[in-house]
Amino acid sequence: MEKSTTLEQNSGTPLLTIDDVRKAAERLKGAVVRTPTLRSKTLSDITGANIWLKFENHQFTAAYKERGALNALTLLNEEQRQRGVIAASAGNHSQGLSYHGTRLGVPVTIVMPRTTPHVKVMQTESVGGKVVLKGENFDQAYEHALSMEKELGLTFIHPFDDPMVAAGQGTVALEMLEDVPEIDTLAIPIGGGGLATGMGVAARGINPDISLIGVEAELFPSMYNRLKGTSLPCGGDTLAEGIAVLEPGRYTSHMLAGLLDDLVLVDEASIETALALLLQIEKTVVEGAGAAGLAAVMNNREIFAGKNVGIVLCGGNIDTRLLANVLLRDLARQGRLARLRIFLQDRPGSLYHAMHEFDAHNVNIIEISHQRIFSTLPAKGLVTDIECEARDREQLDTLIHALRAKGYTVSQVELD
Repeated sequence: MEKSTTLEQNSGTPLLTIDDVRKAAERLKGAVVRTPTLRSKTLSDITGANIWLKFENHQFTAAYKERGALNALTLLNEEQRQRGVIAASAGNHSQGLSYHGTRLGVPVTIVMPRTTPHVKVMQTESVGGKVVLKGENFDQAYEHALSMEKELGLTFIHPFDDPMVAAGQGTVALEMLEDVPEIDTLAIPIGGGGLATGMGVAARGINPDISLIGVEAELFPSMYNRLKGTSLPCGGDTLAEGIAVLEPGRYTSHMLAGLLDDLVLVDEASIETALALLLQIEKTVVEGAGAAGLAAVMNNREIFAGKNVGIVLCGGNIDTRLLANVLLRDLARQGRLARLRIFLQDRPGSLYHAMHEFDAHNVNIIEISHQRIFSTLPAKGLVTDIECEARDREQLDTLIHALRAKGYTVSQVELD
């Protein structure tokens, strides 16, 4: 496989250069979508920064991962092509590698944990990958992939900890800065670090003064811990599973230590809000990792205020049921959906009189549920949960105030 032309003195670690990224861009030309970089006036007004969005969710497999996978595939020699490649992945890397491997006639094997959702297995198989289910988690799948690599003579293509994979990902920044040279700050999602490494090298090669801000999910601060010397807990159910990495790459960690100006963490509520905004304002669907950059800008306004900020919408593969939940939860945060808990006396007409207030304030009732048995109220007491839809939080607050003025005890069931 072709190597970078530059080696770090002493360690012998191959360093990525902008020339590597430019060569990758030539290899990828015509084989991946040259996605647009567009300014969002509304998001710029909301955040106080000048927001430019790179729509990598428009790739065929709906993620930037195609770039690095294809660059690595094009560098295989004929024997490696014939034998095939292997990877451990339950995410976008598996689809990108399978799609382009099949297109190039290179057999692709993907090892996934047995716990991988069936939809991800089907998506990978549908673009030509052979899926092997092994182990209960990614680490076990990864170890099995390495054993298969040796046993079958396959070539292992790492999803992020590989210079040539990172070079392919770096073409994202080449395109962004070619289209919008005035971008002076990049907010880059980080999981294993391949995208940030490639983009960082490319961006710094074009503009040495550009600001590079890495973004990780608060539940998975693995790169944050490594670069900042912290020991924050790592794990949990994050919406941004595309950047949920327990152990970042050694190579990418080494590179990012010298590239990043800062690394920030974003919580789950911020990711959900950013994802919903992108759908509502830009009419574009992103996965959790794809919303992380915008979440970082909204949560760290002092860092990004007044800057020309480039944000990569790195992927759009999100389960439709999960997307629906995120959007409904966002409506709840805005006060447009609510569950009100009202304490009533268990007698005829009690609910009717309470409902009159909903009608008077033009708040739509979606669902009503009574609780008589499992309650600490007296036997003649009644708890009623009413799910309702309002125009905005002001209209909802007006209704709650009116109910309390009529003597009702009312509380709003909040999101966790």
